[in-house]
Amino acid sequence: MSRRTREGYQGTGPGAITRDGCAVELYERLPVGDETDIIQRAVPAEARILELGSGVGRMTHPLLERGFTVTAVDESPQMLERVHGARTVCSPIEALELDERFDVVLLGSFLVHAGDPHVRRALLRTCRRHVANDGCVLIQREGEGRHENLPHERKIADGVVRVLSSDPVSPGVRSVHVEYVFSDARWTQTFLSRPLTTEAFELALGEAGLAVDAYLTDDRTWVRALPVTGRP
Repeated sequence: MSRRTREGYQGTGPGAITRDGCAVELYERLPVGDETDIIQRAVPAEARILELGSGVGRMTHPLLERGFTVTAVDESPQMLERVHGARTVCSPIEALELDERFDVVLLGSFLVHAGDPHVRRALLRTCRRHVANDGCVLIQREGEGRHENLPHERKIADGVVRVLSSDPVSPGVRSVHVEYVFSDARWTQTFLSRPLTTEAFELALGEAGLAVDAYLTDDRTWVRALPVTGRP
């Protein structure tokens, strides 16, 4: 482990494991889906992007290839060692204080569903204080039914991802257990998730000084939010 894990978060498998249970070597294997296409369609060409929770650069590198300038933020130095071609900042997202603002702030990986509402508020405040007044914040949120009809699995590259369980552990919070199986390695991750209705999600944005501009996908899992005028 790189440091003591967060309460409710755990990971197993080869290599370094971050505080929130993410395996560095696993994330190097995970393929890029349609995320970068969604981002490219939603923001200006050659925008300056602040990527919060970049990990090993799974989305960072394709964004760089498409002409964006990316500042990649992650609290894991082992993750950031795998990022190339971007400026990197090692910091918890909640504590990030850069003296600059960006065209786009990106909060992917369903981080907005942090189990602790205080963490969620801090994440969104970080987004708000780092986005330019004429910029936007892109957020990836959970789709409907994500915690239902389990277990289920999907193939990735030469492996399989299985979401094994999602169990309530406190009011509004679920403990999710996921398994990643490849021919030569196996990882598990357990993390906390707080599902949010559309109404609760938009309310959380409003508390942080943000407002939905558009849902970018039919399933509403990608959202473009704008800073509210007059809010810091």
